[in-house]
Amino acid sequence: MSPFNIVILAVVLLLAVVVVGAVLLGARTLRRLGVPAAPEDPAFIAEKDRQEQSLAALRSAADEANSTIDVAKSAAAAARAEAAAAKAEAKAARAEARRVLDDARAEADTVLERAHKQAEADAEQLRAAARRSGEREVAVLAATTREQAAEVERRAARMDERERLHTEEVERLAERERQLTAASATLAAREAALVEREQALAQAEEQRRRELERVAGLTAEAARAELVESIESQAKREAALLIRDIEADARNTAEQRARHIVVDAIQRVASEQTAESVVSVLHLPGDEMKGRIIGREGRNIRAFESVTGVNLIIDDTPEAVLLSCFDPVRREVGRLTLEKLVLDGRIHPHRIEEVYDLARHEVEELCHRAAEDALVEVGITEIHPELVTLLGRLRYRTSYGQNVLKHLVETAHIAGIMAAELRLDVPTIKRCAFLHDIGKALTHEVEGSHAIIGADLARKYGESEDVVHAIEAHHNEVPPQTIEAVLTQASDACSGGRPGARRESLEAYVKRLERIEEIAGGKLGVEKVFAMQAGREIRVMVKPEDVDDIGAAVLARDVAKQIEEELTYPGQIRVTVVRESRVTEIAR
Repeated sequence: MSPFNIVILAVVLLLAVVVVGAVLLGARTLRRLGVPAAPEDPAFIAEKDRQEQSLAALRSAADEANSTIDVAKSAAAAARAEAAAAKAEAKAARAEARRVLDDARAEADTVLERAHKQAEADAEQLRAAARRSGEREVAVLAATTREQAAEVERRAARMDERERLHTEEVERLAERERQLTAASATLAAREAALVEREQALAQAEEQRRRELERVAGLTAEAARAELVESIESQAKREAALLIRDIEADARNTAEQRARHIVVDAIQRVASEQTAESVVSVLHLPGDEMKGRIIGREGRNIRAFESVTGVNLIIDDTPEAVLLSCFDPVRREVGRLTLEKLVLDGRIHPHRIEEVYDLARHEVEELCHRAAEDALVEVGITEIHPELVTLLGRLRYRTSYGQNVLKHLVETAHIAGIMAAELRLDVPTIKRCAFLHDIGKALTHEVEGSHAIIGADLARKYGESEDVVHAIEAHHNEVPPQTIEAVLTQASDACSGGRPGARRESLEAYVKRLERIEEIAGGKLGVEKVFAMQAGREIRVMVKPEDVDDIGAAVLARDVAKQIEEELTYPGQIRVTVVRESRVTEIAR
């Protein structure tokens, strides 16, 4: 027998021994694990399935081994002849196989024992977890059951209460239905009695009306119309008398109260009666100074005008020169510069620039000090620095001869007195009145009316909306909507319209009044025209047969518009159109 065949035979025998040992080991494991477990234990079922799968694998391995054995038997039949020579090797192989089988059995016993212990521990843990989970579920179910039972009891109590209320409501409705039935029967009886009574009254009324018509000789419609006309005429007359009395009483009271407030406000303000004006004429120590001012070939006067922006007019007026500029601040800076140059005596272009810088700083300081003094006098403490600078520029600004800065101070005092009399917010109203002409500081630099310019400045530098509205509405560019705006208008009119506040030549004043009367007198239907209150109010008397109420309103608007377009005047002019009818009777 060849060595190769001996090796094959040994391997076959060894494989057969291993398969038999595995089958025996599986049977022994099944016997050890044959302890019944709870059918509902998932771990037990899983372990059982795993063992069955292992057994099936062992059976399949045994089947394969059997087939292999069959093949080996056929091979062994062919190799029996050689078996005799391999007996020694077979014995050694059997000894080795026996040793391997013993080792395998020992290892299998160890593995099975460890698996059994692990399975028992896992089964115990699963049983404990299942017991705890069951206890929790039982507790939750018990709590849920108790809550549901309580809810059922509450619902049952509510249902009982609703049923009781429903029963009471049904009883009340039944009682009310009985009462309504009785009342319906009573009303039906009364209605029948009233119908009979109305028929009797109608017959009696018809008989009375026929009797009255027969006696008076008038129909019922004619008598009713005559009675209504008489009552209506009497009611209208009484209503007109009552309205006239009420209006007269209100007018007298309002005029008296307003006159008291205005007079008291003007009386308390002890401001100067004559306004300071900006000086435009500079007196010289001698006429020879004019030549020094002009300089060689006019270089000094050209340098002065280019540096200061002020026109210097030198004429035949003895010992005087005229400074002309639309900006009062620049004109004052130029006047002060020329005055310093004349006093110093050194007049040349470089010196003019030096003195101009000094004069400009001096005027700025004077403006700032004047603005601070005005703020202290009025009692305003918190204000934007730029507004203080603009207020200082008004020190040299005049309006019809009235100094604008002093006009602001005076207006603020008058507004504060009015606000105190009316029990309003005095600081806010004084602030509105003091800042109402702030836009005049920029009217030479920005296009537009000074009211709108001032409102934009106040809004830009953080003033409140009440102050902004009072500024933009004090000349009616914007209709006044607040009490602050109305009092600002009134105080501005009081300060500008008081005696001595503004200067105007007599000739210009007379011409303006004549032109105002001509404008109003040239309209159709005007009978008389009177200019009153120094030209601040016009009374226009019209013919009532030529001008109706709507025509009177149109006439007033046309006259006011034409005056605005043709004339220049301080403040505002009120146009009043009077249309009245007079009837005279003599009682004898």
